[in-house]
Amino acid sequence: MHWRVPAVELRPLLPAEVEIDEWDGSAWVGLVLFHMTGVRPWWFPAIPGVSEFHETNVRTYVTCNGEPGVWFLSLDAAKSLAVRVARWRWRLNYFFAEMSIARRESLIEYRSQRLWPDPIPANADVASEIGDWLPGGGPHGEAVPGTLEFFLAERYLLFTELSPGRIARGQVHHSPYPLKTAKLLRCDQSLVSAAGIKVTNPPAHVLFSPGVTVDIFPLRAIHPTMLLGQ
Repeated sequence: MHWRVPAVELRPLLPAEVEIDEWDGSAWVGLVLFHMTGVRPWWFPAIPGVSEFHETNVRTYVTCNGEPGVWFLSLDAAKSLAVRVARWRWRLNYFFAEMSIARRESLIEYRSQRLWPDPIPANADVASEIGDWLPGGGPHGEAVPGTLEFFLAERYLLFTELSPGRIARGQVHHSPYPLKTAKLLRCDQSLVSAAGIKVTNPPAHVLFSPGVTVDIFPLRAIHPTMLLGQ
């Protein structure tokens, strides 16, 4: 789910080293609800009870050193170990939450309640009806370059702040997201406001994906001179 947000409202939440990436004259903030499975280092098998959990992120879109990517304003996960590792290893703004997903045919219901750390409360109660493959794209609804769907979904870099003025870049690899249309039936959430963004209208854009397999590479610090283009 994505909302249009004036870029000026996002600017105080981001470090000066990244630029807000806009589409159609607006910044965009997403509330992305998903399920992770088979999470593991490449050299180690998945562990039952550890390698599978729900996750929710509040994100926006930026460029850094001329490269487009994602900036996570918050991430909630239903596995405390994953939260602790991500906060330590990736310097990402992770939170531990109780979450549930229920699916009945084309109906999906997703609930999340943040437990720690603050700010709390920060919750989500969302229901959506899943439609057909996204029209105008590939055979499984893959987004076409130059469309809003491509702008929102096809991002292969994330940026995070290691310390003031020191940005790191993380890369992911996956096939293009298969995308379906979705009709939002219910959206009661406070995660976006807990991240410091006020939204009062329903989301301007809603999509669903059955998912992809993702490879995640280590963070790499970006040297300040690279950010300045020197």
